[in-house]
Amino acid sequence: MKKLFLALMAAGMLMACNQTNQTQSKTDSAATKATVNANAPVMKFEFDSHDFGKVKAGEKVTYDFKFTNTGKSPLIITEAHASCGCTVPEWPKEPIQPGQGGKIKVTFDSSNKSGLMDKQVTVTANTNPPQNVVHLVGEVLAK
Repeated sequence: MKKLFLALMAAGMLMACNQTNQTQSKTDSAATKATVNANAPVMKFEFDSHDFGKVKAGEKVTYDFKFTNTGKSPLIITEAHASCGCTVPEWPKEPIQPGQGGKIKVTFDSSNKSGLMDKQVTVTANTNPPQNVVHLVGEVLAK
C-alpha cells in the first residue's frame, strides 16, 4: 500500500512539472507572435469604398484604390479577388516598403447588369489581419 501511495505521488508530481512546461511554451509562443505582429506591414487605404455613381449597362468603370504601408516591414500582396467575375483587380507584385504606397486597380464591367451594385475585392497580404476588403459601389441603368 505504501509503494502504491509513493507511485501515485511521483506520477502526480511529474504531471504537474509537465503542465508548467506546457504553460511556459504557450506563453513564449504568444510573446513571439505579438512581436511578429507588431512588426507586420499595415495596409492603410486612402478610401476603402468608391461610388462610381450611375452608369449605363455595358459601360466599364475603373478605379484605383490607393494605399500606404504604414507598418514596419515590406508589404507583399499575394492575391486580390473580386466577389464577381465582372470585376477584375490588378495589384502590385513587388513588395511595398514601409512608408511607400501602391494602388489596386479595379475594373467593373456592367454588361448584363442592372440595379444597385456593391462589388467587393478581398486583398490578401502578409498583414495582420491578412485580408482587407474594398468596395466599388454604384448603380447600373438599363439601356
